[in-house]
Amino acid sequence: MKIVVIGAGPAGLTFASAIRRMQPDASVRVIEQNPQGATFGFGVVFSDRALDFLKSDDPALHATLIPHLESWQDLRLVHKGETVTIDGVGFSAIARLTLLDILSTEAAASGADIGWGQRIDDIAQAGDADLIVGADGVNSLVRQSDPQGFGASVSHLSNRFAWYGVEMAFETLTQTFLAGPAGPMTAHHYRYRPDMSTFIVELNEAVWQRSGLAGMSEADQRAWCADAFRDTLCGRPLIGNRSLWRQFPVVHNERFFAGNRVLLGDALHTAHFSIGSGTRLAMEDALSLARSIAAHGADISAGLQAFEDERRPLLDKLVGAARASAAWYERFGDTMALGPRDLALSYIQRSGRIDPARLKAMAPRFMEAMEAEAT
Repeated sequence: MKIVVIGAGPAGLTFASAIRRMQPDASVRVIEQNPQGATFGFGVVFSDRALDFLKSDDPALHATLIPHLESWQDLRLVHKGETVTIDGVGFSAIARLTLLDILSTEAAASGADIGWGQRIDDIAQAGDADLIVGADGVNSLVRQSDPQGFGASVSHLSNRFAWYGVEMAFETLTQTFLAGPAGPMTAHHYRYRPDMSTFIVELNEAVWQRSGLAGMSEADQRAWCADAFRDTLCGRPLIGNRSLWRQFPVVHNERFFAGNRVLLGDALHTAHFSIGSGTRLAMEDALSLARSIAAHGADISAGLQAFEDERRPLLDKLVGAARASAAWYERFGDTMALGPRDLALSYIQRSGRIDPARLKAMAPRFMEAMEAEAT
């Protein structure tokens, strides 16, 4: 079987390694437009136990990744000068470049051929293949090669956001809300190395317009945000890495495959960064596709259908939760009228997956404080 994978992100590299491990006679070529070692962004966050799926699918990879993770068991919310801790909500994070280095090393060791710095603008340039895997992100060439076949649609949320880094380590994943110089702002921030953190700034369209950010250079935008969050950052500057202001893309496909072309990760679906599941879902997609293809041998169509049948129910559930979380962020400025603990309660229930009973079991100290405040 001849397989071409477009994209050497977490989804593409995980699939390449897995299919070579499960089907050693498969020829696997990965095409990546960026040079090796280039990455954009800073840290990748995983929700608590999100890497547990690797223990059975790829225990060696799991063991390799664990020492590189920064982990914590609580999260914090900062609002109106008060810090609220929500216990029992663990996360882990890793530098994106470290993750990609580990995955690319494993893929190469498995026998996959990775072509770095190879940009293609037409799917025909991928050459003949029994299977073409689109792991090429939001602007997927594979998806665009047959949008009707996939039933593809892409829309955008209204909030604006930019990813930065900062040379400091936040103790936990923290959500800071700020009545900024032009209106409500929020920052998602967490450490991914002992000395580095991701710092994502988000604001709504009205604040974007009033702030003048649209007319600033990238350096001036970064400085403006650092000044707005100077107390949170302890006066440290923000670091950019193609830190462009964007509106979150909502990618949806009615069908996971069209002919011999199949989509993974952000090419197939996007999950808002506020739930920390995008990379996990991409890697899980890859492992599921590899299992399905290996189980059906030469019958690629059956393997692709098995992949869609296995993944669709879970993806519908998790992507639905991510969209509920994104909708909460679209109106976070209004929610900031709440007091710190009430805002924290709204925040932790934003995806619709945590009811009061589950929250009480999961975060007993937080709920005890809520009940004490109510009496």
